[in-house]
Amino acid sequence: MNAKMATSVDVSLEALAENQIQEISLDGHEIYVQPISMSESLTKLAQRIDFTKMEEEGKELKSVAANETEEGDDEAKSAFKQETWPWDSVHTKLRHSLTEASVLLDVLNIAKEKRYMLLDPIQQEPPESRMFTQVLGKKKALNNAAQILQHGSERLRKSDNLYHSSAPAFQMELLNVRRNWRLKKVANSILGDLSYKSAGSRFRQNGTFEVLENKEMEEGAGGHDTTPGSAGQQHAGRRSSLHVAIPSHLQGASYIYVSIQKDTDSLASANLTIPSHPTDPLAGETHWQKKLEAAQNVLFCKELFSQLAREAVQLKPPIPHMVIGNQITATLFPGIQLFIGLCHSNDQDRSTEPQQQQQQQQRQKSEHNHILEHSLHQLLREMHTANISLPMPHPSTAMLGASKRRRLAGPHAFSRASLLQLIEGKSLLEQIIEQAQHTVLRIRSTNVLDSIAMQCRDPQIVIHWNALSDATHAAMKLNITSQGYETICRTSLAIHIHTTSVRVIYRDGRIVKLSHEPHELTNVLLGVVSVHNISALQSLSKLMSWQILSTCMNLGVGEVEALGNASAVVMASPSGERVLAIKSGPISGVRVYVQGLPGNTSSDASTLETR
Repeated sequence: MNAKMATSVDVSLEALAENQIQEISLDGHEIYVQPISMSESLTKLAQRIDFTKMEEEGKELKSVAANETEEGDDEAKSAFKQETWPWDSVHTKLRHSLTEASVLLDVLNIAKEKRYMLLDPIQQEPPESRMFTQVLGKKKALNNAAQILQHGSERLRKSDNLYHSSAPAFQMELLNVRRNWRLKKVANSILGDLSYKSAGSRFRQNGTFEVLENKEMEEGAGGHDTTPGSAGQQHAGRRSSLHVAIPSHLQGASYIYVSIQKDTDSLASANLTIPSHPTDPLAGETHWQKKLEAAQNVLFCKELFSQLAREAVQLKPPIPHMVIGNQITATLFPGIQLFIGLCHSNDQDRSTEPQQQQQQQQRQKSEHNHILEHSLHQLLREMHTANISLPMPHPSTAMLGASKRRRLAGPHAFSRASLLQLIEGKSLLEQIIEQAQHTVLRIRSTNVLDSIAMQCRDPQIVIHWNALSDATHAAMKLNITSQGYETICRTSLAIHIHTTSVRVIYRDGRIVKLSHEPHELTNVLLGVVSVHNISALQSLSKLMSWQILSTCMNLGVGEVEALGNASAVVMASPSGERVLAIKSGPISGVRVYVQGLPGNTSSDASTLETR
């Protein structure tokens, strides 16, 4: 150990005068680490002092001295042991503690008096700026920015040259196709997809089309119009450099018609899709945009009809639905049927089935119902939105398409009955049938109201339809007034038309629920007109000072009415010389009986007036 201690040499290391670089900004500016102050250096050196190291060195010296004494004789060793003070270690620790406490007291005194030592922060000197390094950094940053701008301008120049040149017309039209349709390259072919997979489609029909370069372009036909905005326009005499190959089953035009018929008469009709015409009389050939739109329309109509046919087979109504060829027949009410058909016409073969021709002719002759068409289109949009939109918020591990109640079925411990209620839902065909039933019921109710308003010239019937209605619910307000006495008496009704029932709400809050039969609504309205006549007479008698003797809204004597019940009122004149008995029936109309006082020769005979 002595040899090692003798050969050890102390080496002092001096820090570099230059500070370390902390950060280099994008413009090349270097940020250096600020040098520490004298107070910070003193604190840092004080933290490096290890007070336990001095005790360890003292122990080592004692052990060396003990080894040297062991080499001597035993007498000297025993004498050395006798001379060692037993409280030497305790004395040494107390001395070290006293020294540290004295030093701490001195530091506190100096800091308190603020004569020799300041603990306030001292503002550091600004770092030296190196102009050359900053210039190099800025030059490098500007060089990178210039390269990015040059690269972008070169790409713009190439695209501009490509856009204005007439040679790569196929690439330009292919770029326009990519903007509107999904394309992918398989081997040496460019294929696209027309299906509705993004909307949750389960239709297995192939909707793939192929994009080819037109090799039979006419030379000298005036070039190609490659200006912006001419992607979907093509003038006469110009052919496209792009040819789209569509499968044979997607060629032509298709649409789905909905017709409601009673026996052989058509009540209403509508189209779910607008038929597209693939041929353009102004162009030499069909443009690829119109051709793809027509093909997608054909695919949509086939997919929609396939889903409706599948639901028609699965449903089990009281009267089964029939699916024959491209036509679905459903019974709405007794004697009224709903026809849903798929019409498809091909350019190569214009022949269609005789049944489709008859249905198309009947559809053209009948009046087109825009309300039904709007309801059906709205139904399709709602289903499309429900398929592509998920309720928010939803967890990332949840099943696609699951509602919020189904996701909470586990934590809330739903029973089997509750889960079955969540699964139950109306299919697309059921919703179309409900809308068709509502349309038929609304047409029937309108016809009944029009016929009664034409028959009853007095009182007057005024109908106000609610502007805000639903596809399966419509409401109207019916006001009955007597001509010339509108302010004396007014009868109001609210009629709500649903899918298979009609509700009549009286002014006093009574509710009458009717079925789909029109004679029930006729019976109710005629009864309301009869009661209104009696109410108007009562109001008029009060103004004329006539005395009402009796009133009966459901008269049980006399002739029996075919519909409803008759009402009657008996009143006397102010002088008491005349008595009037007025009977108002739904079918018989108003009858007035006049009677004079007994013993009065001028009025013994009774008269009968019928109106």
